[in-house]
Amino acid sequence: MAFALAVAVVAPVAVTAAASAATTLTVAQALAAQDGRTAAVTGYVIGQPTSATTVLRSGFNSDTAIAIADTAAETGTSRMLYVQVTAAYRSTFGLLTNPGLRGQRITATGTLTAYFSHGGLKNPTAMTLGGTAPSPSQSPTPGPTTSPVPGGDYDSTYYANAIGKSGTALRGSLHSIIKVQTKLSYDQVWEALKDTDQDPANSNNVILLYTGRSQSKSSNGGGVNDWNREHVWAKSHGDFGTSTGPGTDVHHLRPTDVSVNSTRGNKDFDNGGSAVAEAPGCYTDADSWEPRNAVKGDVARMIMYMAIRYEGTDGWPNLELNQSVNNGSAPYHGKMSVLLQWNQADPPDAFEKRRNQRIYERWQGNRNPFVDHPEWATAIWG
Repeated sequence: MAFALAVAVVAPVAVTAAASAATTLTVAQALAAQDGRTAAVTGYVIGQPTSATTVLRSGFNSDTAIAIADTAAETGTSRMLYVQVTAAYRSTFGLLTNPGLRGQRITATGTLTAYFSHGGLKNPTAMTLGGTAPSPSQSPTPGPTTSPVPGGDYDSTYYANAIGKSGTALRGSLHSIIKVQTKLSYDQVWEALKDTDQDPANSNNVILLYTGRSQSKSSNGGGVNDWNREHVWAKSHGDFGTSTGPGTDVHHLRPTDVSVNSTRGNKDFDNGGSAVAEAPGCYTDADSWEPRNAVKGDVARMIMYMAIRYEGTDGWPNLELNQSVNNGSAPYHGKMSVLLQWNQADPPDAFEKRRNQRIYERWQGNRNPFVDHPEWATAIWG
């Protein structure tokens, strides 16, 4: 009988330990399980922890630790897991050496125990950017994340509080979600656009919004055939300029030919006008601009994003869509009925979805919800 009892007690323990080791946890689950078990945890790299309440998001000074979270936009340290980066992994997963790792999705396997007097994972035995964990000697180079799929798989996490809503309730929920972001300087926008608008066929180039031309990333500036930073929501519509905030929000900033940008000026969007010689497919008149068909939806969704993100609650104007094409310096942009048509006629393509993902993962930590859910435009504006 004693032998039978020994088997009955030991066997379940062995099975439980094996199951625990095989489980991949979310950051939230790992924070709730700080009991010394070994587990794999998947999350987005937020920055470098320096204390229980401080995580650097830039100006990294060490390769010894990273903070990860369940969303790339997380700002609360209480929802971050501090991961020790031991010598074997520092050349690949240390933020001082690899600042571009910020925003990447990783999986780390190690001991769930306090680090920096904070929920942590120590003594990693594997660290990877998805897929099968490499051995330390392989030192893989960080690259673009392969999960989640750009433009999808966020309903149960990022958009959880918006799902099932419409009208003012949906608008309010989306504003609360997307207002949490990292704000860039106007100089940083140059580098962001070189990443977000990269030509998929030539990594040395960007695609210009209105002309569709592929142009060298290095030819940015003020020359006649250079490219510069177009404010799709004209910065004079609300008079916010180029100061950090709406003036530097990459979700509505795009590379454009300098002279074409000048021709568009601060005009509202509408159909019709005379053909623009430098930008085939674009049309303009005294008070409006019509972009080429391939980016009509892109333009509409950028304008819609701005109207939801900036509601006048954080020191910036309350931006709104309206039916006018003579908005001047008022914080409005039109023409709403045309923008709604463009949103339906030109749904998000792979380039726009990649752009949204890139901004979320590498630059601002927030998403354009109308790229992920174009149908939300009519749910809000009819």
